[in-house]
Amino acid sequence: MAKLVKLMALEWKKLKHKMVISEVVIYTLVIMFMPMIFIRTLPEFGQSYETVITLMMSIQMGFILFGASLINQVVIEEYKYKTMSLSYGYPISRRKLMLAKVLFIAAFVFVCTFVSCILSGAATFLLNQSFHFIDGQLSLSDIAAYFSRSLIQSIIITLASLIPFFIFGVWLRATIPAVLCAIFLMQFQNFGFLLDMDLHTDLVNIVLCLLGLGSVYLAIATVDTRIGEI
Repeated sequence: MAKLVKLMALEWKKLKHKMVISEVVIYTLVIMFMPMIFIRTLPEFGQSYETVITLMMSIQMGFILFGASLINQVVIEEYKYKTMSLSYGYPISRRKLMLAKVLFIAAFVFVCTFVSCILSGAATFLLNQSFHFIDGQLSLSDIAAYFSRSLIQSIIITLASLIPFFIFGVWLRATIPAVLCAIFLMQFQNFGFLLDMDLHTDLVNIVLCLLGLGSVYLAIATVDTRIGEI
């Protein structure tokens, strides 16, 4: 476990810190104000705090795109610039190295998403005190529901963000397709409205989580094969 933590710390050191931090700040700031903008444009989303919570959880899906950005830096660029061969030269198994990359991306996305949920919730509440765009009164049950759903949604987004990891990260090593895949995933539930289809949210989330876990398994299982070669 200690080795994995050290490897994850090494992944952080290799990142382009200014670019990553700028991304996180931009994502968070945009997401903090989007609920108010949506509700002011489409008042039906502000009928109750329950509908607002559902809207805000959907908006947080934007962090799947941040996951694609991390996959690009942590995996694709290392293959592209041949620095992956240096990592494979360490006296550590390739599978453990790949697991460290997965855990690093997952931890980063989870923490950023959960913190964004909290900040977005606080910003929406404070803005509502001035602009009154949400009907009804905030209750303790609403706050408890928001925290629990934020935690669950952060896990779902974390796993969904790993879906491009194997195909576009380890196998094809393609940045643009990875980003396009992330955009599709973050908008997937909205396609149901466009196609007039009733997509069961819980079922969709389960499928996304399973696909993410499957992607991680394939990436680690095949890293010693031809797919994982430099």
